[in-house]
Amino acid sequence: MKPVPRPVRAPAETRSSVEQSQALALAAAKAGLEKKAMGVEIIDVTGKVDYADFLVLMTGQSDRHVAAIADSVDQELAAQGTEAISVEGLPAAEWVLIDFVDVVVHVFQRDFRSVYDLDGLWMDARRVPVADDEGGPSDAADG
Repeated sequence: MKPVPRPVRAPAETRSSVEQSQALALAAAKAGLEKKAMGVEIIDVTGKVDYADFLVLMTGQSDRHVAAIADSVDQELAAQGTEAISVEGLPAAEWVLIDFVDVVVHVFQRDFRSVYDLDGLWMDARRVPVADDEGGPSDAADG
């Protein structure tokens, strides 16, 4: 059996700055909130992992809701000029991962978010504040 080739990461000189990555993460969070994503969190993993600077976590209420959120995030960032290099999990829409190189977006159904507990895994990492549609902090307890 042949090994499946993995996508090649962009060379360091073509990767965006941390500030650009944070702006991209905030745009992803906003796109999720516009589709009523719950528990939206941005986790700063800069210097902790080599595959991303930020993780964006959010929760949908059903497979259709998760798919709609993921589609909205993908379309919004593409409209801003950033194409995903990979989208995984969309057919089942239990946990969808969208890889934008420096930002990785995870859209979960509630049960899957608690099982995989990325929030707990990165408990000590800095959180970037996310404002909801009314300007207040996103309710992370809903995730």
